[in-house]
Amino acid sequence: TGGRDRFGRATAVLQALRLLLRLPAIEPLGPPPGSRPSDRPASPPRTAAAGPEERVLGRIRALLAKAEATGYPSEAEALTAKAQELMARHSVDEAHLSAGRAGGADAPGARRISVDPPYETAKAILLDAVARANRCQAVWNEELAFSTVVGHEADLEPAELLYTSLLVQAATAMSRAEAAQRAGGRKRTKTFRQSFMLAYAHRLGDRLADTARAATAHLAAADLLPVLATRDLAVAEETRRLFPRTTTTRVRGADDRAGWDDGTRAADQAGVDGHRGRVDRG
Repeated sequence: TGGRDRFGRATAVLQALRLLLRLPAIEPLGPPPGSRPSDRPASPPRTAAAGPEERVLGRIRALLAKAEATGYPSEAEALTAKAQELMARHSVDEAHLSAGRAGGADAPGARRISVDPPYETAKAILLDAVARANRCQAVWNEELAFSTVVGHEADLEPAELLYTSLLVQAATAMSRAEAAQRAGGRKRTKTFRQSFMLAYAHRLGDRLADTARAATAHLAAADLLPVLATRDLAVAEETRRLFPRTTTTRVRGADDRAGWDDGTRAADQAGVDGHRGRVDRG
């Protein structure tokens, strides 16, 4: 009996190892478990800023929650625009504080954000636009259904909050558009929804980029611009370190004119002032 139990356990271990070997490699985002503190990248303590930062994030969450809940597109637009402005101000303030810290500027980090089917290409484009507008970079892993967003901690959390909120707003707007299509005698189609989401992501990318540029120009003093440029460079270098080889993917599926037009209108009402950017893939 003991021999059979040992054989069964050994078989289970071998099956688990075979499964692990088939899994694609995932880039490590931090030091390995058990590493010595000296092996970890130095980062200044953030305890003093934790209180104010959490208050800012709380205000951003509240604004986005109201934008998701309202049934009035113009109100959602105003609320989401206010949230994006607050995020830009928070990023500039954090850059100013980081430049004055005795321990030096904090290093960029990274987090993984789910990019689930359906319409995953459009979602990846949207996340890329949100990341860039918030001084981050995103790399999409289509096979594992997530994007890795690289940026400073003060920018990562707001970017994820905005992306999640915009997905909720997109789903609401698409349901409204589909209802209008049905009322006009048209059946719901997958091509309509795909075109809607691609147009939504494309247009929002343009608006997010414009809003980010305007907010930075308004908020950042001239002497802070080199600090922001240095932080952007650090994010780009960390992205290249984590993903030395990326590819681009061709975007297809925008074949329904009604879906594209409705998606563009929904993006114009989503509340930020998009880039038909490439989608980097690890």
